[in-house]
Amino acid sequence: MASGRPDGVKIGNVSASFACQRCGHPLKLDQSFDQLDHRTYSELTAPVTNTSKSSDDVDSKPPSEQQQPSQCEAAETDNDNVSRKSILPLQGNSLESGNGFTLLGESEPPHSENLSHRLKVTSYLFDVLSGQSEVDHPLCEECTDTLLDLLDQELKMTEDECKDYRDFLENLSSSEEETDEKALDEELSRLQLEEETWRTQLASVEAERDQLAQQTAKEKDISKKLDAEEERYYKAYNEYKRQVLEYEDAKRSVDNQLKYAKSQLDKLKKTNVFNTTFHIWHSGHFGTINNFRLGRLPSVPVEWNEINAAWGQTVLLLHSLANKMNLEFQRYRLVPYGNHSFIESLSDKTKELPLHASGGFRFLWDTKFDQAMVAFLDCLQQFKEEVEKGGTGFSLPYKMEKGRIEDSNTGTSYSIKIQFNSEEQWTKALKFMLTNLKWGLAWVSSQFTSK
Repeated sequence: MASGRPDGVKIGNVSASFACQRCGHPLKLDQSFDQLDHRTYSELTAPVTNTSKSSDDVDSKPPSEQQQPSQCEAAETDNDNVSRKSILPLQGNSLESGNGFTLLGESEPPHSENLSHRLKVTSYLFDVLSGQSEVDHPLCEECTDTLLDLLDQELKMTEDECKDYRDFLENLSSSEEETDEKALDEELSRLQLEEETWRTQLASVEAERDQLAQQTAKEKDISKKLDAEEERYYKAYNEYKRQVLEYEDAKRSVDNQLKYAKSQLDKLKKTNVFNTTFHIWHSGHFGTINNFRLGRLPSVPVEWNEINAAWGQTVLLLHSLANKMNLEFQRYRLVPYGNHSFIESLSDKTKELPLHASGGFRFLWDTKFDQAMVAFLDCLQQFKEEVEKGGTGFSLPYKMEKGRIEDSNTGTSYSIKIQFNSEEQWTKALKFMLTNLKWGLAWVSSQFTSK
């Protein structure tokens, strides 16, 4: 509860003011608020008594608990259930200290004491008013009007609610009087029978629910077993599927290997082993076999190691062709031995004719190298005769006889021997010999590819 207080007090020229508790605007109070007599104080502070209570309730209380009327008020009872209060005249001419104010005589107190007295009276008056209601005082006229409007609306709403409650109470009283007890008894019996029926159905449903619960538990056990079996099945299935995938991968790998092997086989079938192993060509005036030059010129002094290696490849080629044809040479046997190959005489097996030389000074009677070359040319002549049998019309391009090779274009013959011969003629004779070998190799490859 808020009470008004003076905004300020000055000595000499004293002024006091109050403000509205809602809007805060300053108020100009009427002079009637300056004094508070006993009757006004009694009206403001007297409690409101409810006269609607019966006298029996009051009389039933013990005398010590019955409320005695105040010295300055008396209760009045009316039949309209309205609380009333009346202010009795004061007995005596004085008030208890703190319960009122007394003005003595006509003399006017000093200015400051008169102001203080009025200020206290006004403040006390507003405190009493604020204590008797839920609204803090003082209020200005506009706020008071607004508050009265709000109270009127609340009063109207309360009256409407009271009216609705009164109507409901009357309807309830009339409906209770019109209720047929017999109908209620019949309705009660019907409801009891219905209740019994529902109880029976409930018991049946609960029994069925128990059976369903047991069946559900059994089905759950079966479901767990089926889940376990399904898990085992999928594990086995995944394992078999993994093995199948591995087998399919292995099969594809084998198929690819087989295809590759077949392709290699077809390639090898089409490949001529002799042509691949022995490549006969020429380099200028020299005939070559596997890039080894066979021969020697004054302008091109070929190393003897290279010549010996070329002779070793030549002996190996003729020996391989003869084996392919199942040809056995007469008088001589070829012994391929790399760059130290030689020819063995069948009439005198202790006699070896070397097809390799070291160069340098050579004696006139040192003719084994020349004899070996003549013997090799004799074996090549035997191979030529074997090739030209059968009337196929195939023949080697150069004639060979007793250690000499004849050029069919010019009719000039060249000796295979190195002694008493020029290096140019010897080199050309060796070139012609390699040409005959190349032709013979081609004929053997064409005739014995299926073997």
